[in-house]
Amino acid sequence: MDFAVEHRVEKGLTVVKISGEIDVFTSPRLREALLDIIDNGGSHLVIDLSEVTFLDSTGLGVLVGIYHRLRARDGSMAFMGVNDRVRRVFHVTQLTKIFVLHRSLEDAIAAHESAAS
Repeated sequence: MDFAVEHRVEKGLTVVKISGEIDVFTSPRLREALLDIIDNGGSHLVIDLSEVTFLDSTGLGVLVGIYHRLRARDGSMAFMGVNDRVRRVFHVTQLTKIFVLHRSLEDAIAAHESAAS
């Protein structure tokens, strides 16, 4: 599977769909794509990882960096569609303490709407 990043806006959230492996080779492209989305007004991101087959520490570093950039701008970042393999990476690294993992886009939208009110 080739690495790809796509995004769309849905109910005030920018949904970013990533597919393929997030590793030392693709992380620079992921960082560039996410920074471009932020620079173009995306401040509340939901990252769809349903088609991510692998995630390494370099990819985690990119996600943490983007998270901090968003927080500094009163933005937010959550995740959805996390498969068991990737979920294990989040748990082992204890990133579930700062990242919210939603089961679906509907859950992410509901959480965002309740946080905004």
